[in-house]
Amino acid sequence: MQKIFKKLPNHIGIIMDGNGRWATLRGLQRNLGHKEGIKAIERTVLACQKYKIKFCSFFAFSTENWKRSDEEINGIFDLLRDYLNKEDNVFIKNKIKIDSIGVLDPFPKDLQKALYDLKDKTKNFDGLTVIFALNYGGRDDIVRAVNSLIEKGIKRIDEKMLLNALDTKQIPQPDFIIRTSGEMRISNFMLYQMAYSELYFPKLFWPDFKEKDLIKCLKEYEKRNRRYGGLK
Repeated sequence: MQKIFKKLPNHIGIIMDGNGRWATLRGLQRNLGHKEGIKAIERTVLACQKYKIKFCSFFAFSTENWKRSDEEINGIFDLLRDYLNKEDNVFIKNKIKIDSIGVLDPFPKDLQKALYDLKDKTKNFDGLTVIFALNYGGRDDIVRAVNSLIEKGIKRIDEKMLLNALDTKQIPQPDFIIRTSGEMRISNFMLYQMAYSELYFPKLFWPDFKEKDLIKCLKEYEKRNRRYGGLK
C-alpha cells in the first residue's frame, strides 16, 4: 500500500456524537442511530488497522448517559450484547485486541461477560488495540485514581503516580481527539490524559463517518505542530 501520511497519531480517541440526531432527522427511533453508529465503529476500526494506527479509543457510554431514558439505555445494551456475541466478530477475524476503561459493575452481568470473553479471546493480538470507554467519565476516573492511591496510604501524589492509577495506565495518552457532529466539547472524556492532545471537530454525524472522513482527519493531524508548551 502506498504511504499517504507523513506522520500518524499513535492513539486516536473518538467521541462518537450524533447518533440520535442522525436518526431523528430521518424520522427514525434514536436506537436505530446507535445501530448505524456500530457500523461506523467497524468501518473506522478497519481503517485504523489499514493505516497502522496502534490504539483507538471510542467513547461508547459515559457516566452521564445514565440520564437518558430506560428505553434508549436498554436499546444500547441490546445492541452491544448482540454485537459482542456475533460469531463473525470483526475483532477476532482481523486480530484486533479489545480493551475497556470505566466501571462495568452497573452493566447487566451477561453484557459484562460478553465483553470479558472478547477481551480474553483477543488479548494476545499485537496490532491495533481498540478501547471502549463504558460507564466512563474523566472526572470519575481521576477521583477513583486518587482514592485508590489514598487507600494505599500515599499522602503526596505526583503526576506519574496519578497516570499509573488511571484506567488508561496500560495505554499511551491520546495524540488526537476526534468529536463528530460539530459540537466543540470534550464532554468529560479522558480529561487528564488529553492535556496535549490535538482536537478536531468534523461536522458530520457519527453514523455517516467513513474511511474517507478518517483520512481527512489524519490529514488535518499532519498539519499540526505539537509543541507541548515549547517553541519548536
